[in-house]
Amino acid sequence: MEALRGLTIAAAAGEVVALVGPSGCGKTTALGIVAGLDHDFDGSVTVGPRPDGGAARLGYVFQEPRLLPWRTVRQNLALALPRPQRKGPAVDAMLAALDLTALADRFPTQLSLGMARRVALARAFVVEPDLLLMDEPFVSLDEPTALKLRALLVGLLDRRPATVLLVTHNLREALALADRLLLLAPSPGRVVAEVPVAIPRADRDDAAIEALRGALLARPEPAFRLLA
Repeated sequence: MEALRGLTIAAAAGEVVALVGPSGCGKTTALGIVAGLDHDFDGSVTVGPRPDGGAARLGYVFQEPRLLPWRTVRQNLALALPRPQRKGPAVDAMLAALDLTALADRFPTQLSLGMARRVALARAFVVEPDLLLMDEPFVSLDEPTALKLRALLVGLLDRRPATVLLVTHNLREALALADRLLLLAPSPGRVVAEVPVAIPRADRDDAAIEALRGALLARPEPAFRLLA
């Protein structure tokens, strides 16, 4: 099966780009290729170096939290770091940033789904990523919990900017978080429209997001029917 064809994605440093489209349009496949997890493709992936010239660091938040059940919350975060850094201050700082300190010694089976997704977010950020890949990171959560986690994500990005590729089916979520939306169509997956979001993220309240959503759904181009 050819999942993608002619797909070109470019993101500037610190930009949040949302990949939006129906199931089966290759969004998760695209993230896997960027992450180096899927090698069965023709093309190339280039990730720019860090400002200091070193190799870029990658963080990944999967659809499922993927926490090791035999490791505590603290240990799951530490394992994402190089061995010399695992007992340093980075883990405790990230636990505090996401209000997880009280859960540090719990095991994943003792966490709610919302807590587990928060730990997965912390694990991705503890490495201080330059490129953050997020595959429907807040799926299956009730809306209040999802809102809280989106706010935590925005706070983390404000403190430590990263380039983000976000896969989501949730148009409101994409409009709340992204600087730019890429609409993908299936069979095979390809970009059919690009939508910049000009409103500053801090000013995107519910009314602004709903107005943006309504304007996109009202557009007559066939690409925007995929959002319905």
